[in-house]
Amino acid sequence: MDLYEYQAKDLFAAHGVPVLPGRTVETADDAAAAASEIGTAVVVKAQVKTGGRGKAGGVKLAENPDEAREKANAILGLDIKGHTVHRVLVTEASDIAEEYYFSFLLDRSNRTFLAMCSAEGGMEIEQLAVERPDALARIPVDAIAGVDKAKADEIVAAGKLPAEVADEAANVIVKLWDTFVAEDATLVEVNPLVRDPDGRIIALDGKVTLDGNADFRHSEHAQLVDERTENPLEAKAKAKGLNYVKLDGGQVGIIGNGAGLVMSTLDVVAYAGEAHGGVKPANFLDIGGGASAQVMADGLDVILGDDDVKSVFVNVFGGITACDAVANGIVEALKILGDNASKPLVVRLDGNNVDEGRKILADANHPLVTVVGTMDDAAAKAAELAAGA
Repeated sequence: MDLYEYQAKDLFAAHGVPVLPGRTVETADDAAAAASEIGTAVVVKAQVKTGGRGKAGGVKLAENPDEAREKANAILGLDIKGHTVHRVLVTEASDIAEEYYFSFLLDRSNRTFLAMCSAEGGMEIEQLAVERPDALARIPVDAIAGVDKAKADEIVAAGKLPAEVADEAANVIVKLWDTFVAEDATLVEVNPLVRDPDGRIIALDGKVTLDGNADFRHSEHAQLVDERTENPLEAKAKAKGLNYVKLDGGQVGIIGNGAGLVMSTLDVVAYAGEAHGGVKPANFLDIGGGASAQVMADGLDVILGDDDVKSVFVNVFGGITACDAVANGIVEALKILGDNASKPLVVRLDGNNVDEGRKILADANHPLVTVVGTMDDAAAKAAELAAGA
């Protein structure tokens, strides 16, 4: 789960990372009140889960409460890269002597954690990594050893932060590591990490991604979900315990058992769709190994609730869960859904008890179900049906 800036900075503060005082509000009048409470010039910042806020007009300086009201009024409701601004963070403005970049992240390719540090912050880190890769230090972090003061000193030196701030910056990095570990994050990023004219190191911005697999350890993280911006289909699937991701612009709903198989199915459908006017997969949905009638019904219910979906491709390789159990699940799921199941289903079964599974679907003879023998042919049929609809 990606957090808003204000949520990330709340976590930072809870772990001792220095941040500026501020308040999150949803109206222009409340922005003026927050500025009055802070008592200095403030920055009004759009709270959206995307970059480029400043360029889009989502970050504005206000010298007094009246200006804060005016700036907030201009930002609230703004569309930034498809994200509507529902709230703004009103925070104390800070003079900046220097800007740095810092992050901890999960390095999946090397199966370890990675610290990234640069004396050149404030700009888009992707741009810096391409244009001046030597300016961005990448330091592997051992998951067992973690980051103590000595490791933080190493990171600061590699990032070429100035000597006069090295010690304080290292202390902040240790606290950011504490945040990273304690909150089960996969990303903690500060851009910019700044030095103010008094020499203090402050996290002026914050980006945090939390690992949803660790939610059982953090019941308090549920309060961080913003239901107004959450995709309703993804929220519905999450409530049913399904591993579902909505994809933009797709017409073929996908159900499979196993993440690898589902990813392959997306590719095959996209390829087959090129012959049918550019039809694309509409979602990722992995039902895992438990293809019971209720699981299948829940999956179909979510996918059929997507108005973009014109056909559904159920692609299952029977292993621990045999194909006959999957077939029974499909038949029972269609009974459970009744009239809510109104779009054609293309089913490809293979593996354990495949003949029994295909016979069950043939005997059921449901008008919406077409059984196809191979993955490629099934993808082509699903794309054809979606294009025809």
